[in-house]
Amino acid sequence: MTNESGGIVVEGVARSFGSVQAVRDIDFEAPPGEVTALIGPNGSGKTTLLLMMASLLAPDLGTIRVAGFDPVTQPREVRSRVGWMPDTLGAWESLTAHEVLTTIGALYRMSSADRTRRADELLAAVKLTDFGHQPARVLSRGQQQRLSLARALIHDPQVLLLDEPASGLDPGSRVDLRSLLRSLAAEGRTVVVSSHVLSELDEIADRAVFVSRGQSVKSQTLDEAGGQIRRYYIQAEPMTALAAALESHGVRFETRRDSRREEFLVQLGSTAEASWLLRTLVMADVVVTAFAPAGGALEETYMSLDTDRR
Repeated sequence: MTNESGGIVVEGVARSFGSVQAVRDIDFEAPPGEVTALIGPNGSGKTTLLLMMASLLAPDLGTIRVAGFDPVTQPREVRSRVGWMPDTLGAWESLTAHEVLTTIGALYRMSSADRTRRADELLAAVKLTDFGHQPARVLSRGQQQRLSLARALIHDPQVLLLDEPASGLDPGSRVDLRSLLRSLAAEGRTVVVSSHVLSELDEIADRAVFVSRGQSVKSQTLDEAGGQIRRYYIQAEPMTALAAALESHGVRFETRRDSRREEFLVQLGSTAEASWLLRTLVMADVVVTAFAPAGGALEETYMSLDTDRR
């Protein structure tokens, strides 16, 4: 799973802050060349785990290997290979966006020419070229997020740890983020993304690790998530014809109504079963106007877990 090119393995990690046990027992794996999602409710230990993987906190128990190195005993090796993006940009608001990047590049001992070139490349990649010479304090929340991502990439890391990278981004920037992270993984990098936007993770991630109350509770690939029982919403004109067709084939359904529409919710065991049902309804002359999963594959897993989501 790990070598000097990337990969993360976490085994039995725990971390407390005084009497508060933020992480109790987490196992986590993220292979090179893939995007791994870290999913859990607020307070579940996601950020604490990311900080430990980034060598910014030491675990009380357990072991961590990042690109083959121990963040506790080999922090220099880990930090040279890791790009860390916290959920807020941080200080240095008086510096321009370009100066923020070149300053970070200097800390990584990049030459003046290399860090200037790399800053220009990254500002273009995150679409901030026009703001390169503006103070960071004038950037919007979404623009600061994009600058934070560029900052994490300045030294061309093999491992990326991203805490809520889509926070504050507009829809177009979210699409750009998905494309960039997929391209970085395709280059063989290890990408770890913590996010509450589960629908976005369906488009980005290859696998997911679910955590709750400081513990890892499930790990699955996107293929595994897509093959599980899922909820589907169905609409038709008229709905009475849809109800009759479902009842005739023994398909149980639940009626959902709001101010805009009426729809039926069914549970299906696979995409093949969903295809069969849609085909059956159409052949029965039911005018189906909507037929879609009620949520993303990872959202389905998350909602099915016995976790405290409040």
